[in-house]
Amino acid sequence: MSTLIYPILKTGMGSLNLLSKDEKMKRQDFYYDLPEELIAQVPIENRDKSRLLVLDRKTGQVEHRLFKDIIEYLHKGDTLVLNDTRVLPARLFGNRIGKEESIEFLLLKRTEDDVWETLVRPGKKARIGHRVEFGQGLLKGEIIGIGEEGTRFIKFNYEGIFEEILDQLGEMPLPPYIHEKLEDRERYQTVYSKHPGSAAAPTAGLHFTNDLLEKIQAKGVNLAYITLHVGLGTFRPVKVDDIKDHHMHAEYYDVSRETADLINRAKDEGGRIIAVGTTSCRTLETIGVKDGKVRPQSGWTDIFIYPGYEFKVVDNLITNFHLPESTLLMLVSAMAGRELVLETYREAVKERYRFFSFGDGMFIK
Repeated sequence: MSTLIYPILKTGMGSLNLLSKDEKMKRQDFYYDLPEELIAQVPIENRDKSRLLVLDRKTGQVEHRLFKDIIEYLHKGDTLVLNDTRVLPARLFGNRIGKEESIEFLLLKRTEDDVWETLVRPGKKARIGHRVEFGQGLLKGEIIGIGEEGTRFIKFNYEGIFEEILDQLGEMPLPPYIHEKLEDRERYQTVYSKHPGSAAAPTAGLHFTNDLLEKIQAKGVNLAYITLHVGLGTFRPVKVDDIKDHHMHAEYYDVSRETADLINRAKDEGGRIIAVGTTSCRTLETIGVKDGKVRPQSGWTDIFIYPGYEFKVVDNLITNFHLPESTLLMLVSAMAGRELVLETYREAVKERYRFFSFGDGMFIK
């Protein structure tokens, strides 16, 4: 594919400024029109043959490439930070014991050994004290609590190893805008996924192949891995008018000493920190300090990044195209400017890019 370069905005750089922290930001300010047929329903055959839109946030220019060309924009001494979480087959279909009532559970996060916070549909069939069985009794559970936003806490009972039972009974928790069946579960995992715990994939990483990662490393680019288990925030839309009133749900993260050392060394030597996906970005900004350094730690983050935010650690971002009015689109707008991002999205629609989880990629340089 040939490289196409042209300016998105013709109004000068003054229009690219981030919104003031004191300016009231409406959810509707992050809306754009998206034809339904541009929502990717299945993954592309070759991960790194998806398209890549490269956005220069300083000039407003874009380039249309293939994702495998990302290597041309990476320099020796840069550090790619990738989220190595692994998606659980977290969608379970069960029945109330003694009732012929089918109930769907989506596991969000483990709160105790055998207690999970879940989304349930229909919720009215999952009240405290109700008992449920899955796989003709291979797995059983009891509803023991209700969360603030209607989530259910279920305590499981089983014989054997929970993860093995879940792998046998569970389905991949594909987003609701994907209606096609996923033939290969691994296509909703990154090739470097390692630590099970997510209810959704860190989709920016789905474009990488092992071969591409090897070529990137051979160029002198460091690969650093963090873990953030994607949870409830991925499934909850922004409902408030003023986005500052939106509450992000906490997600668990872990950053090793090895990763922290790689990032800090890159900072000292003038290399760029390039986050692969909004999950990597949010993790780094959670643990970063004013000088851009990080330290190894684990914990829970509910950081909400929107225009006006000053990035401490992340210099550039590889990401997918996100839903209108979503917190993910707001994060991207914080990095490149709301007006420029929305204009770029309109250009992506015009050029028939594929959107959302199985869609094409974007590099903000």
